Amino acid sequence: MKVIFVAIAVTFFAIAMAQDEKYTDKYDYLNIDEMLGNKRLITAYIKCVLEKGKCTPEGRELKAHIVDALQNGCAKCTSAQREGMRKVIHYLIHEETDSWRQLVDKYDPKKIYTRKYEQQLNSVMKE
Repeated sequence: MKVIFVAIAVTFFAIAMAQDEKYTDKYDYLNIDEMLGNKRLITAYIKCVLEKGKCTPEGRELKAHIVDALQNGCAKCTSAQREGMRKVIHYLIHEETDSWRQLVDKYDPKKIYTRKYEQQLNSVMKE
């Protein structure tokens, strides 16, 4: 009986820890607006994420979590990351349309997440 209780307790603890798990916040301080105003920098990040260029540590971190964030609705994102993602998506849709299409083709070729997040994407497109 004790073994079952311990197993249940460990399972609940693991579930609770998984729900609290977040991506690292060590890059949350980055000024997204400043980055988006720097064409050279944003081009380098786009090339990194598309695997067409070198990556900075920040770019590698971003690229490492794209698929997971799409799959879990950014559940592990901090609020700063969610806000930053919204700004970046808005910028890409409106200013870097070709890059946006390339990113969607690479990370969502079957348009699964495009459909899943259609309402959110539409609100970003209208901004």
